[in-house]
Amino acid sequence: MKIERQLSGDTLTLSLEGRLDTMTSPELEKELNASLDSAQSLILDFSKLDYISSAGLRVLLYAHKAMSGKGGMKVTNVNEIVQEVFEVTGFADVLTVE
Repeated sequence: MKIERQLSGDTLTLSLEGRLDTMTSPELEKELNASLDSAQSLILDFSKLDYISSAGLRVLLYAHKAMSGKGGMKVTNVNEIVQEVFEVTGFADVLTVE
């Protein structure tokens, strides 16, 4: 998985490419741990994300909780496969998905 990081003011945008699964979720968690202190809001751009597993969902839940006391978090450009995972797991009701 590839992660592109962009900080614009106090908004952090992370663009993910590839698969967010058991093998790659620690990489995203490491990036979030290093970056969230400097951000008031978080945007996760999933336009190039092909797949998400339960391990990836766990990291999203961590990020959502970390940002809930700040400006919040949103997930953008979600494909049909990832959207279906969000709906089946109930994450579509918890996360802000655009």
